[in-house]
Amino acid sequence: MKTYPINLIGLETRRCVVVGGGAVAARKLAGLLAAGARVTVISPELSTEVESRAAERQITVLRRAYEPGDLSGAFLVIAATDDPPANAAVWEEARQLGCLINAVDDPAHSNFILPAVVRRGEVNLAISTGGASPTLARRLREQLETQVGPEYGGLAGLMAELRPEIMPPP
Repeated sequence: MKTYPINLIGLETRRCVVVGGGAVAARKLAGLLAAGARVTVISPELSTEVESRAAERQITVLRRAYEPGDLSGAFLVIAATDDPPANAAVWEEARQLGCLINAVDDPAHSNFILPAVVRRGEVNLAISTGGASPTLARRLREQLETQVGPEYGGLAGLMAELRPEIMPPP
């Protein structure tokens, strides 16, 4: 599958919705929160990790099944339920509203896929196989995690401070 990689910014000002509250939803939620996203989770049941984030008020939770209209005002949507008809309904509403949508493990009902990511401060290394092999992407991520240490995050911060001195304003 051909892809065009991007890094989304400004998610703290955009509504992001995760439909599902299990382990897979928790992993997707962690990535969104690492990017500063404002997230609403819709699920009648929550994993321990999602429940913990709700208790810490990191997310908004609607403790019920997805209903049409839930994606109103959403910019980005992740459908992460184990219910294919529910995921299909989420896809259809997101498509109609023009939302970015990832239906987990269902690229036919997604307009983006999520790479494996190594985060070191402002340094983000994204690895994708275009959906061909998430296992290979994870393995490459694990290798990069051992090779790219936290010092690169610090270096990026230092470079950000020096950038105005090195590069004059346009």
